[in-house]
Amino acid sequence: MDSSNNDRTLIRKFETLARGDVALVGGKNASLGEMIGALKNKGIPVPPGFATTSQLYWDYVDYNDIRARLSDIIGEWQSNKATLAETGAAIRRLFLRGSWPPGAATSIKEEYLELARAEGNMDLAVAVRSSATAEDLPDASFAGQQESYLNVFGADAVLDACRQCYASLFTDRAISYRQSKGFDHMSVALSIGVQRMVRSNTGGSGVMFSIDTETGFDNVVLINAAWGLGESVVQGTVDPDEYQVFKPLLNNPSLNPTLEKKCGGKASKVVYGIKDTPTRTVPTSKAERAMFVLEDAEILQLSRWACIIEKHYGCPMDIEWAKDGVTGDLYIVQARPETVRSRDDTAVLKTYNVQTKGRVLVTGSSVGDAAVSGNLCLIESVEDMDSFVKGSILVTRVTDPDWVPLMKSAAAIITDHGGRTSHAAIVSRELGLPAIVGTGSATHVLHTDQVVTVSCAEGDVGFVYDGASKIATETVDLAKLPKIKTQIMLNLANPAAAYKWWRLPVDGIGLVRMEFVVSNAIRVHPMALVHFEKLKSEVEKEEISRLTSGYENKCDYFVDKLSRGLGALCAAFYPKPAIIRLSDFKTNEYAGLIGGSEFETLEDNPMIGFRGASRYYSPRYKEGFALECRAIQRLREQMGFTNAIVMVPFCRTEKEAIQVLDAMAENGLKRGEFGLQVYVMCEIPSNVILAGTFAKYFDGFSIGSNDLTQLVLGVDRDNSGLADLFDEQDEAVKWMLLRVISVARQKGVKIGICGQGPSDHPKFAEFLVEAGINSISISPDSFVDVMKNVIEGEAQVARRPNGHGKGD
Repeated sequence: MDSSNNDRTLIRKFETLARGDVALVGGKNASLGEMIGALKNKGIPVPPGFATTSQLYWDYVDYNDIRARLSDIIGEWQSNKATLAETGAAIRRLFLRGSWPPGAATSIKEEYLELARAEGNMDLAVAVRSSATAEDLPDASFAGQQESYLNVFGADAVLDACRQCYASLFTDRAISYRQSKGFDHMSVALSIGVQRMVRSNTGGSGVMFSIDTETGFDNVVLINAAWGLGESVVQGTVDPDEYQVFKPLLNNPSLNPTLEKKCGGKASKVVYGIKDTPTRTVPTSKAERAMFVLEDAEILQLSRWACIIEKHYGCPMDIEWAKDGVTGDLYIVQARPETVRSRDDTAVLKTYNVQTKGRVLVTGSSVGDAAVSGNLCLIESVEDMDSFVKGSILVTRVTDPDWVPLMKSAAAIITDHGGRTSHAAIVSRELGLPAIVGTGSATHVLHTDQVVTVSCAEGDVGFVYDGASKIATETVDLAKLPKIKTQIMLNLANPAAAYKWWRLPVDGIGLVRMEFVVSNAIRVHPMALVHFEKLKSEVEKEEISRLTSGYENKCDYFVDKLSRGLGALCAAFYPKPAIIRLSDFKTNEYAGLIGGSEFETLEDNPMIGFRGASRYYSPRYKEGFALECRAIQRLREQMGFTNAIVMVPFCRTEKEAIQVLDAMAENGLKRGEFGLQVYVMCEIPSNVILAGTFAKYFDGFSIGSNDLTQLVLGVDRDNSGLADLFDEQDEAVKWMLLRVISVARQKGVKIGICGQGPSDHPKFAEFLVEAGINSISISPDSFVDVMKNVIEGEAQVARRPNGHGKGD
């Protein structure tokens, strides 16, 4: 049958709709029509279907004389004559007991049968989804407010599901949400989308955002994935896989800019039901829990689609996808504007700093970037919601839309389950609440009335600390910061926190500390991976086997984790430079890694022992160094981060410089090839004395003022008894700095500083600017203070008669 015979005001095929039809078919259905009509030729596959219109909703309302009674019931609730629960139940009964207007039921049935014939299955399984005319707006997300019904088949079952969708416009949560947003209950209609089911019950599904959901960083796609139907990811009942992909490098088919692949627990999945149950939840197998849902090519494909959809709509997007388990095909099943981070004021940066920290009680995925202290209130189920104390920190296993009224009165939220695209995460962002989801054990570890601090201010990982912490906040209007000549760069180490600072108007990253990635993301000594079979400790071998599970070669684990961790840091300010310092662990620090004690010797003074450059060409470590080089080569050549610059620490002599560069070249990192620049740390007096010689082998210097001060003054910086003697502004140290800056400028190589001095001492920053330093790299929380110091230093130079600094 041709749908043109239907009343066009009642039923519309998706392909006849566009995003301007929100008033006709609601946000979901208008968006599906827009993608089918405008993006099909750009390769975006959307399953076919049709929508009932808002006119049919009003016809149903008037045919069953619901309008007047609905208005009266709402009025009683608004005047406190009835509870929300009584109001919702009474309105839903009106819809569920109603009859279809003449011709409506026939039109829906015939449209379903036509879709079934086109798909070659007269019992075609479809998804029946609600699409309200006020949802998916740029300033409000109605996600989860109305019901959807999956695996519905047969014309009569479709009609029943449609009637239930109408009733779900007045769930308690939907009524409450509209009231809080100021929407007139009598002016919101409901359209229903009927869409061919993707057989993701035997495949996988999930959600993706074309923006980082926690920081608003707009250069990444965030994908969550789980086995089975997508309901488990949206509702947060499973801990999904998480993937992050860097958008600016996606168009190069030879690159794989995937920044993160985190395998989630995925303990259960939603599949098709049996008998009269449309869906059911079943446990996953051990193999499914250990496997990634998506292959690399599928991750990149979905990410490219996200970019196409985002470009078409002109705003960050929240997108649902599904993978057919029979054909392996991927589909986009829904798309809506992202409504939280896309509205952030990018010119204003507010930071939270937890200054006193108690014992870590639990950790999970952080939502938002705030921190708050308060009393916990543990709520096991929705039936116990009345016992929640307003203003408390909510702790529960998982939330769904029924929890929204309670969540609105919470100070923060902690859940056992769910990822960063779960219901708890989405609602928390919209409410502006810090939340930690997917802790795994919060409801077992925490208890009501316990005082804790919830910190989402430290990157992707959220921490629940024991006790009330001191929390400092700072707001900076970035638009009012003046332009300066001296480059300001950042010292960063934690990939999970890199995106937090993307709005800062800096000139790149002046120091990436590789050691942090190794000790936190990898945790294993590289030589223990190279010589795994020789390890004596069975306990450590077992731990390494667990960490490297899924990797054919244990060395690949090191290369993969290190390259992705460094990639996240390089991405934060791409294409500006990111200077990656090669590993600079001391022997005692290396020994603390898993398996490390078998490869490290005990040194009396590790600070000036077997560290930095001396390790890279030594038989004792060169196989481990080869893994570092492989990771950086992968970072630059396979992932595409050519903004990565390599820096050699603690290089004592000219001979050592040659040996290190040769070792790098042997492992695929040759200075000058593929634009590779190599810097050297200036932290030993010999680096200053022979600055002209070192300048022949390296493209730049970065002054490590802490080590340089220690070695110039002969002061152990870790000795508290000598703290008064440790002074970066000592005249001997300043003489060294003036000399190396002068030589570097004469030789035409770049020179910067990555020590703490400019952050702590305004006069020291002024001194460096006057000396003619190219860049100052500082910790992010010192940015504003250092900016002020640099401004004053440049003003001092400008006041000089010739306008030059001391280093000129």
